[in-house]
Amino acid sequence: MSELAASSRISVDDAPQDAASALQAAERQQAKRRWLLLTPALVILLLAASGPLLIVLTYSFLKPGDYGGVIWQFSTEAWFNVFLQEDIFEETVTFSDAHLSIFWRSVRLSLGTTLMALLIGFPTAYFMATRPASSRDLWLFLITIPFWTNLLIRTFAIMEVIRNEGIINSILIGLGIIDTPIQMMFTDFAIMLGMLYVYLPLMVLPIYASMEKLDFRLVEAGYDLYATRWRVLKRVIFPLVKPGVIAGSILVFIPSLGAYVTPRVLGGGKNLMLGNLIELQFGQGRNWPLGAALSITLLAIVMIALLAYVRNVSRQENTHG
Repeated sequence: MSELAASSRISVDDAPQDAASALQAAERQQAKRRWLLLTPALVILLLAASGPLLIVLTYSFLKPGDYGGVIWQFSTEAWFNVFLQEDIFEETVTFSDAHLSIFWRSVRLSLGTTLMALLIGFPTAYFMATRPASSRDLWLFLITIPFWTNLLIRTFAIMEVIRNEGIINSILIGLGIIDTPIQMMFTDFAIMLGMLYVYLPLMVLPIYASMEKLDFRLVEAGYDLYATRWRVLKRVIFPLVKPGVIAGSILVFIPSLGAYVTPRVLGGGKNLMLGNLIELQFGQGRNWPLGAALSITLLAIVMIALLAYVRNVSRQENTHG
């Protein structure tokens, strides 16, 4: 009897362990099934995204062909020419002023566009979030309308506004404020204005999504505690919608940095940005390795911006729980 009781006690003790093992086996089987279903999509993403990037990276370490293309010989000349240049007469190495100025102009205009989009987009999103729920969809519809129009058409629309015979100059001359048209086309101002118009909705929408979830009773509580409007904005509203601000800034900065159409049309070919420089190397310059190296450099700048965003979000999540 004692042996039977002992064996029964052992069976009862092993039952939870067997159940846990069976549950773990089922979870592993389910995970394998999910990975099996995801495999086709992962393969497509790998070939469609990583494949072209690997080709561009490979081209950046080859020699340029005489009439475009590449010569399959290993060379680091393209990466050398990204930031440096060698004098063919004195054989001295100096910084490439042309490339550095284009890099600086691209970063400067992208940051300026992001800042202006934030200054305009933040109050716009606040206005939309504070409207009655029945009219918010209308305002959201009006913000998204520009996305229905081709980028080139929107750029030409800005050009019609700021050109010498455009709307602004015609109004100023008609009012007698100026005698001759103000030269706004083919300047950094024109490029920034064009990118601001094109990418402004990308700033408004994330901020609006954050503000729509904001509990405005917190704002009323701030006013009840005699806080000024600026203090409420700084201490209550902005910290709560900061994720939307960061997301909108990333969404505006990244496409602005690699913009091609807007600087080409509004810059007139004089004020180049990174996208125009890359196209120039693959086109008229016929230096595919240098164009590939510049493309990878642009990708690296974008990745740094994205990593900074992810790190900031992770830090906030760890701080708040």
